[in-house]
Amino acid sequence: MDQAITFQPAAAPSPIVGHRVELQLLTTLKCNLKCSYCSLGVGEVLGSQTELRYGIDQLGRFADTHLRGKEVVVTFYGGEPTLNRPMMGAVMQRFAHWRYQLQTNGTLLDDLPAEVLSRLSNVLVSIDGGEAITDGYRGRGVYRQVLKNLRAVRGAIGGSVTARVTWGNPATSFDEIDALVADDSPFDYLYWQFVADEQYGGDSCERRRAVLVQLVERFFERSDRLYPLIPLMGIVRNKLLPGRAQELTAGRTQCRVSTHLLNVMPDGNIYPCPDMMYVPAMRMGSIQGNWLKPSPLQQTPAMPCSGCEAYAWCRGNCMKNLYLGYVKNDLRYRAHVVEPICELLRFIGREVDRHDPRAWFAALPLPLRRQITDCEVYEYVEVMP
Repeated sequence: MDQAITFQPAAAPSPIVGHRVELQLLTTLKCNLKCSYCSLGVGEVLGSQTELRYGIDQLGRFADTHLRGKEVVVTFYGGEPTLNRPMMGAVMQRFAHWRYQLQTNGTLLDDLPAEVLSRLSNVLVSIDGGEAITDGYRGRGVYRQVLKNLRAVRGAIGGSVTARVTWGNPATSFDEIDALVADDSPFDYLYWQFVADEQYGGDSCERRRAVLVQLVERFFERSDRLYPLIPLMGIVRNKLLPGRAQELTAGRTQCRVSTHLLNVMPDGNIYPCPDMMYVPAMRMGSIQGNWLKPSPLQQTPAMPCSGCEAYAWCRGNCMKNLYLGYVKNDLRYRAHVVEPICELLRFIGREVDRHDPRAWFAALPLPLRRQITDCEVYEYVEVMP
């Protein structure tokens, strides 16, 4: 007798693209600083939620439902995440098999227990260049305090330390950026993002281009050691090995918001981009409700990226800028923020090409080649500035 064949319905596709998840847990929206350019100030997000409204068991149920079988990297984020140290410790203890990163302003790093510091694969420390510019944005004495704290705890941190520079002030000099990765610096890497604000008027872009010429020149001047600037490392990698720009994100944007970046607010609501948590349409899940849907922040035909000379290696970064500029059709934002940043990125690509990156890469010893192709910090940051 023929056996009946039972057809099982196909499982619904996962909202998460790929095998990795970056779970960005906002421990609090409180902060002990008042940085003048803070993106969480938009939509009055900063300070709006000070208490965690979900429990570790609820987070566990969400992980069992939606993250099972995925490689999970947690970034503790805020506000200032170290203001909620008990939550950080509880998550690390409950989910010991996950990897951990910290995004911090650095002013309270010396208060973290050694067992927490030792579990961190990477610590991203916000800093804005030199002392005068950093203190101008963040408050008097912050620059020296951050460097003092970093040097005090550097030996206890289990992984790398990365300077996260928001390049807002056009007066930021090459020397200021270079000093952050000098031999006596506590930073292992530096990456910068061009500030998403109207600071590109007048001769601002020209001044930035002059610094970029120097940075690219310094990057290629030696083949026996690496100048550890993540944007330049990532651009060179993507130009030489364009498939690497698509491996973790299935060909979507490299900034991860379209594929596997989940920002969990203290109230348990989930958004794809940490700078757009004030937009109700961006909500994509809930810890308490134990639901998750695909990121609404996707590339669209309205975005002009596919015709850009940089697209093969940039892959449409950053989605927030593109969404505001082209989907929401904010013409002022497009003209004063998006287009200047895209032009600066194209300029970097041309400068890199002037230095024959293929020949430079061919001269590198194998360990440095591997840093270019497989640097772990690429997994935690936007790669493109």
